[in-house]
Amino acid sequence: MNYAEFLEAVGKRARMPAAEAANVVGATLTTLAEGVSGGEARRLATQVPEELRGYLHKDVDFAERIDLVEFLNEVGARAGTDDERTAEGARAVLTTLREVVSADDLEYLESELPKDFRRLLRPVGRSVGA
Repeated sequence: MNYAEFLEAVGKRARMPAAEAANVVGATLTTLAEGVSGGEARRLATQVPEELRGYLHKDVDFAERIDLVEFLNEVGARAGTDDERTAEGARAVLTTLREVVSADDLEYLESELPKDFRRLLRPVGRSVGA
C-alpha cells in the first residue's frame, strides 16, 4: 500500500477529508511510537509507506506506558480533533496499519500495548467505506 492509498483508506474509514486524515495519521503514529519500544517502532516503520516512517522514528528504546484514554487525548491534541473524531480517526489509522504490517509484527505490537488498545487494533464490523 502506498502513501496515497493509506490516506485514502483512513479517510474513508473515518469519513474525513484527506487533509484531516493526514493530520490524524501523523498524530496517531507519533503517539503510537511513544508507547512502544524503539525496536517495535523501527519494525513498524519498515512496513509503512516511506512518507509515514518519520512518525515512527524513535531515538530511545524506552516505551512510555500509556492507556487508551491518554493515547486518544494525545492524538486529539496533536491532530486538533474532538474526542469523537479522534477515536474514529485513530481506529481508522490502526485498522489500516493492520493491513500493511506482518502478522508477527502485529502480535508484537499488541503485546507491547495495554489490552484496552485491542478495541482500536481489532475493530469489529469495520471495512473501507463502511
